[in-house]
Amino acid sequence: DAARMPAFFLTLIATAVASAGARDQLLVARLAAVLGESRVLLAACFAASALSAAFAAWLGSLVADWLPSQAKDMLVAIALLLAAFELAWPWRGKEVAEPTRSFFATLIVLLSRQVGDGARFLVFALAAAMPYPLLVGMGGFLGGSAMLALAWSVPARFENRSWLRRLRQGVALVLLVAAIVTGIAARGLLG
Repeated sequence: DAARMPAFFLTLIATAVASAGARDQLLVARLAAVLGESRVLLAACFAASALSAAFAAWLGSLVADWLPSQAKDMLVAIALLLAAFELAWPWRGKEVAEPTRSFFATLIVLLSRQVGDGARFLVFALAAAMPYPLLVGMGGFLGGSAMLALAWSVPARFENRSWLRRLRQGVALVLLVAAIVTGIAARGLLG
């Protein structure tokens, strides 16, 4: 089916771009700078990405099954708008004073940073809009994992966050436009 690969690749790319400079990525960079190349930290990154992407994709497909087509499109527009808002919102993280080496503690903290972030809103929206939520979830997992692994492997690149801030603001603008166009199309006012 021709829709399978776009569902996967679009989600992978969207999640990766939306994860650049996100709260979870900056936290991983800070932890990696203090802990070094901790395999426990990397494992927690992969587990958190898998759990959050799976939950967002499942929730998106579940909600999409309940809604008629026009309402589903409005839901996608709202999710895109929330993702844009989250990406544009300035976030100030605290410095890591005494990072834990516990897998479960790190996993819980990472999941708390991912709940309601722009990348997971995108996974939710794409799972609601596309017929293959499993592929959407897999794309979200790989995109999120890749960005966390990047922060883990080169934490020094995340010390100067001004370029990440500009990137996130640009992505937020694109998502805002996509939300407006999707909302207008859902109301039948477009074409």
